[in-house]
Amino acid sequence: MPRETIESVARSRAITAAAVLQQLVDLRAYPHRHLAVAAYAPGGAISQALAAADYLSQMGWELINVTEVGSSRTLHAIMRRR
Repeated sequence: MPRETIESVARSRAITAAAVLQQLVDLRAYPHRHLAVAAYAPGGAISQALAAADYLSQMGWELINVTEVGSSRTLHAIMRRR
């Protein structure tokens, strides 16, 4: 998977939970109010999505919803900047 950049995150309005937890992208430059955090971890996607949401909550984001997307069992934590 190519490395996520603030430009690619802004364009897609989504970031992986792994990138959030590893602090690979500085979201202070993110230009939108809403963001989807995608978690792919087999058997642990909910933990990964919520861990990323907890981390982002310390930076002024709030969790709106967690939803499963498609048949791939990908979870998305939908976040809103306060």
